[in-house]
Amino acid sequence: MMSVDNLKARMPAYAKDIKLNLSNIFQSTALTEAQVWGTALASALATRNAEVIEAIAEGAAEKLTAEQQNAAKAAAAIMAMNNIYYRSIHLLSNKEYGKLPARLRMNIIGNPGVEKLDFELWSLAVSAINGCGMCLDSHEREVIGKGASKEGVQDALRIASVLHAAAAVIDGEKALPESQRAAV
Repeated sequence: MMSVDNLKARMPAYAKDIKLNLSNIFQSTALTEAQVWGTALASALATRNAEVIEAIAEGAAEKLTAEQQNAAKAAAAIMAMNNIYYRSIHLLSNKEYGKLPARLRMNIIGNPGVEKLDFELWSLAVSAINGCGMCLDSHEREVIGKGASKEGVQDALRIASVLHAAAAVIDGEKALPESQRAAV
């Protein structure tokens, strides 16, 4: 089993800041414990790194209900599709594509099975990892409109960024030739 402590132990010396930040991402004065762990689970899935996913899923299983875990997974899944589509629409010079119907099923957004604020927060974090400005703006408006603070938005973005960085370090170390890998 991979725990968050094991994940921190995987960080080489050059990634000390990431290791330290992994120690702090679960502390928030602006988000509930469920919002923190749902954000972490959705973000971990968005990193696509098996070690990060396993470590966060282990902790999330202790902190989230089955419904909350499912909704966090659903946020990662739907944003994997939406972030690509809407980022592309936004980046294309021809703005006519933005006037066309998306014709993508997105029913989970309307009925996520958890508080809408939580689902939108988790979608915001995944959108940050996937780099969709259009989705970031949309989900930020939603969470602020549903009562989240700017500090809560910042915490969600911080969780996403730290988990993304941890995944990048792990993936990078695995890709290096054995002789160039950092000692942990």
